[in-house]
This record gives sequence, structure tokens and C-alpha cells, in this order.
Amino acid sequence: MRTFSTTNPDDDAQQALRLLGPAPANWVPSHPGIDHNLLIIGGGQTGSAFAFALQRAGIGGVSVIDAAAEASQSGVWLTHARMHTLRTLKNLVGPEGPVTALGFQAWYESRHGQEAYLAIDRIPRTAWAEYLDWFRGITGTAVRYGTRLVRFEPVASTALPHFRLHLEVNGEPRTETARKLIFANGVAGSGTPFVPDLLATAVSKGLAAHTGHAIDFAALAGKTVAVIGAAASAFDAAAVALENGTAEVHLFARRSQLAATPVARVRGYPGLYDNYLALPDATRWHHAARYRRLGTTPPPDSVQRVLKFPNFHLHLAASWQGAQVRDGKVIASVHDETFRFDFVIAGTGYTHGLSQRPELAGVADLVLRWRDRFEPPAHERDDELGAAPYLGAGLEYLEKTPGTASWLRDIHTYNPGGFASTGLPLGDVPSIRGYVPAVVRRISEDLLLADLALHEARTRAEVPVDFDETLYAGAIWQAGAQRLEA
Repeated sequence: MRTFSTTNPDDDAQQALRLLGPAPANWVPSHPGIDHNLLIIGGGQTGSAFAFALQRAGIGGVSVIDAAAEASQSGVWLTHARMHTLRTLKNLVGPEGPVTALGFQAWYESRHGQEAYLAIDRIPRTAWAEYLDWFRGITGTAVRYGTRLVRFEPVASTALPHFRLHLEVNGEPRTETARKLIFANGVAGSGTPFVPDLLATAVSKGLAAHTGHAIDFAALAGKTVAVIGAAASAFDAAAVALENGTAEVHLFARRSQLAATPVARVRGYPGLYDNYLALPDATRWHHAARYRRLGTTPPPDSVQRVLKFPNFHLHLAASWQGAQVRDGKVIASVHDETFRFDFVIAGTGYTHGLSQRPELAGVADLVLRWRDRFEPPAHERDDELGAAPYLGAGLEYLEKTPGTASWLRDIHTYNPGGFASTGLPLGDVPSIRGYVPAVVRRISEDLLLADLALHEARTRAEVPVDFDETLYAGAIWQAGAQRLEA
């Protein structure tokens, strides 16, 4: 069994990069007026994965931005994520791609030893955040923190179409340009946290929040809290509230039992996983609609975490019929019962309403959606799924009306809004192995073909010879030269 360095935990990673050889030189030509070949929106795990993969593909001029003020606030792992461990298997391929010495296992074993890695069932959340920070450093991925994409528009140019980017950098406006965009911007990247209408007043008065929002759990000590939803994020939020000393937590689930009917996962079926984009639309829709209809089962450890508390109460088949705010309390109606809560947490998922995101509002009406492409049978109708973008083979947006917005193909989306197209929540670790390389291949192809005449000229040009004839002059056979006698 391989052992890792103990004197310097990064020695093996540096050695792996040395043996891998230097990344290819940037082969993408620069153009006047173009600041970036590619802008990656989001510096988390998939933004980092793309930056490394593009580097190894010889694609330069890549910039990574993140609205968070600093690395510790980027992504969800040290902010909105509340689980103790990741919910995925610990040995899945992550941002390292095929370079295993840059993977989590190598990193963890180099710091804690092989036995420690064998002892963990899944990856600790904070360890994953630490690993990602190390990965960005070891691969030279620079993230421009405090930088937010406000909006963008295409610049029609016969020479080279591109985007004009309106950024906010540490609160100050800035304009830049880029040829392509990758939205690697997290769970709300194609929409916004979904909060039921009946909670609108409670949210406006600071008496309710979504699991995707910042929540002051310490302020909930001694209070009675409701959690709506039965997925993992709802249970994790309930657990944190209980761990912070709430008087009671009531979790309300629409389903009649927590353990949903098992659904075959795409990632557990390689034939589907590796060829999902080639499947008929009807097949892809069926899997996505069935998965959403049956719901996700919270991991056993998330359930066990709340069951440690006698003041946790589970309500099954208990949809809220209404909610009012009265005297600083949220009054909820559930079946024939009335409840009074000091605070409500909505673990109710996310929408795919592109128009709800300021940076995408300008393109929302132009993007092809699943509802524009496919009419499902009545028993599989799902309006939220129908609003999801219908993505191309490079996870790019497609135009709803042919000939009106061909530039959409230069916007690649890598967030859960692509679930209907890919069968996986894009942005989660399981999606990285198959789809990051696919997107990079498409980007490489597009950039090559956009400047094909220049690349043809480069490859057909005469280049200096490596040596001249003096190297072999003494070995040239001279006609008529004296021959050796037998």
C-alpha cells in the first residue's frame, strides 16, 4: 500500500504535477478588446475543477470570480451547509480529475494517515472546505473574490462575437469582456430559493427564512421552531436549531413516510451515466420527473441527529394549509390543528426561474426550456421541471427561437438547473467526473473553430529545422568512393 510524505504533505502533489509535466502553453490567440477567453462565475468546487481542467487543456485567458469577500465565505461548506459530512461517497472523483495525487484521499492521508482515511465513512464537511482551498493553491487557481457579475450582454461583432460584462468589484462597477461564460454558481444558480407564498409575510418580518439563507441559530435558543420539508437540508437545519437550545422543533413533511421509494440513481448505472445526454427526451424526463415526484430521502445520520432530542417532533403527511403573523408569532394551520411558532425554516428547494436572477434576467426569455421542447404525458407533468433550461451537449444554453440568439451557445451552465438534461444535480461531486471534461471539450472545440484560419496558418507555416546537414555529413554515401575489398 502506498505511503505518503510526512515531512511535507504537499510533496506528493508537487511530484505528481512534475511527472504530469507542465500544462500546455496557451494555444488560444488573444484579440484586441477581449479581456478573457473564459469567465467562470463561481470559485467553489466546480469552478476550481473547470479552472484546472482548462489549464491542462492549454486554454488560457481564464478568469474565476466569486461574489464572496474571501475564500472562507465562498460556496456553502462553511456558510449554509449544515451537515457534519458530505452526503456522497468519499472516493468519488472530484476536481482533481484523473490526477489522483491531487484528490481528497491523497490530501487527507498525507495529513492524517491511511488509517484515519479508512476510519471515516464520508468526508467531513469542514475537511472538504480545507481540501478545496488547498487544491486551488496547489493548482495555481486564482479566484477574484468580492467580484459579482451584475449583468452581461452580447456584443455583435463580425470579427469575434463576445460578451460585455458588467461587474461589481468590492462595491465598485467595472466593465470587462469575455468570449465564453461558465455559470458554476451553486444550487440557486438557475433561479432562487423557493419560499412558499404563505410564508411571504413571515419572511418580510424576519420570522422565517429558507435553508439557503443565513440564519442566526443562536438567536433561536429557547424558541419554538418549525421546519417545512423532509429532505436532508431540512433535517440538518432542524438539527442545528436543536443543538443551539431551541425549546421545540416541529418538522412538517408532505410525504406519509420518510423513506421514499428507492429510485435507481444515474451515477450507479454507468451505461446511463456515461451516455445520458444521448438518451431520448422522454427517457430523461421520466427519470427526472419520477425522482422529483418520489422525493429525496434524508441520510440516516441526518435523521439520527435530530432523534437525539426529545423535543423534536415529526409530522408526516402534514402540508401547511395557511400561515398568519400575529403578535410576533407565525400561526400555522395543519389539518385541524393550529400551531404557534417563533420562527419558521423552509427547506423547500430552489426554482429554475432564470428571470429571478439579475445576471440572467436579460436572457431568460431567449433560452430554450424543457417545456418548449417536450410535452410529457399527463401523469408526469411537472411545471418546475418544465421551466429548466434544455441544455446542449456542452451544457450550453440553446436558443428558443432558431436564429434569434445563437450566442447563447457560449454560455455554459453548471448548476442544478441542468438536472433534467443530465440526470444529476450539476455542481455536486458526482457530476464532476463526466461533465466537466465534456464541457471543456466543447469549449476547446468552439475556440479552435472560431479562429480556425489562424490555427491553420500556424500549423502550415514553415518552422526552423532542428539541425543542419553538418550533423550527418560524414555518413553520406559518396558515389564512386573506394569500396572495401572482400
